[in-house]
Amino acid sequence: MSALMTAERGATMTGRRAGGLGMIDALHAEWTKLRTVSGPGWLLFGIVALTVAVSAAAVRATSCPASMRCAVDPAKLSLAGVRFGQAVVAILAVLTLCNEYSTGMIKVTLTAMPRRLEMYAAKAIITAGVVLVAGAMAVLGSVLAGNLILPGHGFTTARGFHPVSLSYGPVLRAAGGSVLYLALIALLSLGIAALVRDSAVSIGAALAVLYLFPVMLAFVADPTWQHRLDRWTPTSAGLAIQATTGVRNLPISPWDGLGVLAIWAGAALLLGGLTLRFRDA
Repeated sequence: MSALMTAERGATMTGRRAGGLGMIDALHAEWTKLRTVSGPGWLLFGIVALTVAVSAAAVRATSCPASMRCAVDPAKLSLAGVRFGQAVVAILAVLTLCNEYSTGMIKVTLTAMPRRLEMYAAKAIITAGVVLVAGAMAVLGSVLAGNLILPGHGFTTARGFHPVSLSYGPVLRAAGGSVLYLALIALLSLGIAALVRDSAVSIGAALAVLYLFPVMLAFVADPTWQHRLDRWTPTSAGLAIQATTGVRNLPISPWDGLGVLAIWAGAALLLGGLTLRFRDA
């Protein structure tokens, strides 16, 4: 925290002399804050470790005996850990903003960067950027686990299963889309944090959006309404990007589903930005 305070104080002096920091300076300040505090680094490591561990456990626990016909999407199974890694992404994104409110450092930040929306945009760019890097590492590890483990569990090309390899177009789309999915979850969570400003409540709200909505869908008895809600629930729609088999039977196409999540993230960021702009720190 002392390093963070030093960076903020230096930025404050510069901001006062220059009448406010520019976008490049804002990005540098947010990057400095992120890398000089130990918490974000551990959370980024947690994204990778949890995602890969859960994905590896999922593929190891699944087999397709020779006597059975298995309706399993190997790529989606290999990326199962993304559903768990997204929780750590949400926590990271919330804390990048809410920690400043809880410690009172937000007043120093806004003194150095009086253009609140510029600061907010810089925070969103840096947060999404580091999540993209961590997400790429997590997804690559998950794909590698699927590629190495699944053939020994009956998921072979001889039985009609495509290898879980980035050289196969649908798997590349599922993997790349999963990385984008995690970045959009980070932006959605950051928008929630800007609206709520309390760490515990913001994390609870973000996790409710990620996990409560899909649970509620399971209790919708009407197939028509369930189909409609599947198309507009952020996680259900967004995770359609992972499907490589039965794509025509999905409630929404993979890229359209990711677009729905992008709409949710954009709406959260917009509302969070308006709140940040017009409400006192």
